[in-house]
Amino acid sequence: MDSDGSSTVVLTVANAAWRDAFEALEPLVERIVRAALDQATTTPWLKAGEVSLLLTDDPEIQSLNAAYRARDLPTNVLSFPGLDLIGGKADASPPPGPLLLGDIAISFERLRVEAAEQRKNINDHFAHLLVHGTLHLLGYDHGDLVTAEVMEDLEATILKSLGFAAPYASVVAADGLSLAT
Repeated sequence: MDSDGSSTVVLTVANAAWRDAFEALEPLVERIVRAALDQATTTPWLKAGEVSLLLTDDPEIQSLNAAYRARDLPTNVLSFPGLDLIGGKADASPPPGPLLLGDIAISFERLRVEAAEQRKNINDHFAHLLVHGTLHLLGYDHGDLVTAEVMEDLEATILKSLGFAAPYASVVAADGLSLAT
C-alpha cells in the first residue's frame, strides 16, 4: 500500500503454488514494485502508476507468449506496457483517471526451474523477475548492449536497496564451470 492507502499492484494469483512458496505475498509484491517505480523514473506522476500482476503457471504464460509474441513456449516473465515510455520518462502529461502502467505475468514453474538451475534463492529470483518486468513497463529494454547494461545496472541497484541478491552475479554450476546469470 502507498502512504495514501492506495495499492500499487492489482494482484491475481492464478496458481496456488505461489501462495505455498511465498509468505506475505501481497506486501512483498507491493514493496518490490514500489521500489522499482520510485527508483526507475524521474517523472513524478509515473510513480503513482498501478501495475497489474498475474502470477501464473507455464501453460498460461505459454499461451500468452504465443498469442502476443508469436513464441509458443513458456517464458519466465512477460510485460505488456500500457504507455509509450522510454527509460522511465514520459514527455506527455499524465492521462486522466487512474494510471495503469501495464500488465506483468510471471510463471511459477519457470521461476522455480531457473532459480534451481542458477543456484539462486527463489525469493531473490522472483524479486529480479518482478523488477525486470516493471522496468519494461517503464520503457527500459535490453535489445542492445548499451540498453541492456543500463537496465541490468538499474535492476541490481533496486534489488540491492531491497536486500535481494545481485541478479547477474556469477554462479558455479554442478560441473564446476562458472555461469554468468
